[in-house]
Parts: sequence; C-alpha cells; structure tokens
Amino acid sequence: MEIIFSSSKIENVCTQIKSAKKFFGGDMQLSLSLHARINALASAETLHDIIVQPQFRFHNLHNIGSNQLEGYFAINVKTAKEPWRIILQPLDENRNSCLKSSIDEIACSVRIVKIIKVSKHYE
Repeated sequence: MEIIFSSSKIENVCTQIKSAKKFFGGDMQLSLSLHARINALASAETLHDIIVQPQFRFHNLHNIGSNQLEGYFAINVKTAKEPWRIILQPLDENRNSCLKSSIDEIACSVRIVKIIKVSKHYE
C-alpha cells in the first residue's frame, strides 16, 4: 500500500527511528512499534489486510469538541493499553478521500492511505 504523510515532520517520525524516539520522549519500544506498524501498512496490499488483524485495533474516529475527525480512522501504535495511535485517511487512486461508502465496502480497494498524525488518544 502507498503511504502519504500529512507533513515532513510526521514522515520523519514514521520513517526514522531517531525522530520517533525523540517524539516519544526516549521510549524505544514505542518507536520500534510505530515503525513496525508503518511497515505493516506499507506491506499490505489493501487496507482490508490491516482491518482484519485484531492487534491493530482499526477503528473509525468521531468529531469530539474541536477535533473534527469524521472520515478518519486509527490504529494503535503498540497496544490498546497505550494511549498512542496513528490517525489515517483512506484515499482513492486519485488521492482523494474515498469515504463516500462505508469502510467495509471500500476496504478491499483502498491502496493509498494518508497518515494525518501520531497522537495520544483524545489529544
């Protein structure tokens, strides 16, 4: 699957261990887990390959307060006990948001995702 990043900062955190370690306050386990998740996304053929793996805990997000997250999804960086998640947006072949249908209907055709941010839950 192709991965697009919302910014060069997010790309660095997701692709360089040194940047991830700094981002996570020196936590090497979180850094390695983040990179493993990004590698899993890159290795997947479609988004469906990620959705069916329970350890990723793929879930949709909702608008909460000033956080407008409708149409975005998240996977855990490490485990459900950790507050960190990767927020992503499925894109169509033209790199446009493709959530005109339910994720279940389009998951097998989504081959591009945009990583919006890596954040703590509810931040």
